[in-house]
Amino acid sequence: MQRLAARIERFATAAPFVIARGAKHEVEVVVAEVGAGGHNGRGEATPIDYRGETAAEALRAIEGVRGAIEAGATRVDLLDLLPAGAARNALDAALWDLAAKRAATRVWALLGLPDPRPILTAYTIPLGDPGAMAEAARSASARELLKVKLGGEGDVERVRAVRQAAPHARLIADANQSWAGLDVEAMLAALAPFRVELVEQPLAAGADAALAHVRPAIPLAADESCHTRADLDRIVGRYRVINVKLDKAGGLTEALALIEAARQRGLGVMVGCMLSTSLGVAPAFVAAMQADYADLDGPLLLACDRTPGLEFSGSDVHPPLAVLWG
Repeated sequence: MQRLAARIERFATAAPFVIARGAKHEVEVVVAEVGAGGHNGRGEATPIDYRGETAAEALRAIEGVRGAIEAGATRVDLLDLLPAGAARNALDAALWDLAAKRAATRVWALLGLPDPRPILTAYTIPLGDPGAMAEAARSASARELLKVKLGGEGDVERVRAVRQAAPHARLIADANQSWAGLDVEAMLAALAPFRVELVEQPLAAGADAALAHVRPAIPLAADESCHTRADLDRIVGRYRVINVKLDKAGGLTEALALIEAARQRGLGVMVGCMLSTSLGVAPAFVAAMQADYADLDGPLLLACDRTPGLEFSGSDVHPPLAVLWG
């Protein structure tokens, strides 16, 4: 028998976290714990707000499958028990953590992966006016990879300001669906001189057909348009990269399958995260071991992380300690 406990926790952000959809001052996460055989596995997930998810709803969904979990449901069973989203992610992470503890090994060993090394992670520059974004970029200019949040009109000026403030950093950008009504091809051409390597989600999820004939000067990555393997066939020919997030995919189990399926279709892979603590990001680190880009800076954007948390040094995030997860 397995034992289930779940709860909601709240963490303040270090500063207002602003993207095209609005600002956040705190994040609510749902935490699941599954115990068995004297061991306890933990998982954390952040609801996907643009899909209308809330922590309260995620907690109710977890409670709704309590009987199945306590009867011994597995990670594979979860794929049928719950839809993709935060509830499934929290439980999936807890079951992976539990399996590693019961086997006295690490999750990457269970997957047959080599021992990991630190991974380069992007660091987010929140959306703002060009001056504010330049100041944020200047403060982070020693970091190797910056992710610039965009908002539509004025984005060229924003990126120009960031590039001038951080001339040596690599840049990727995230439009968060804000380019509706803009000429996507022209916007990409205008950003290309600033050495932007990638632009995420220029148009709203569901509006991807408009990208079919765009000749992008910068590769496009699908974020809100790609959650699980079921979305991949709509991605090919419109995007060259997908952003895999465990909260979207509904856990590491689906995320790993999604990465494999994306590779089979010739797509590049970024592994990202929502605002979350180190407990939420730790499983994403395992997925990021197989990615081209990692954006795992969620804990750095909080006023206070869990203890112990992930170790960040320079531009890298280190593998999670067993006492944290996995």
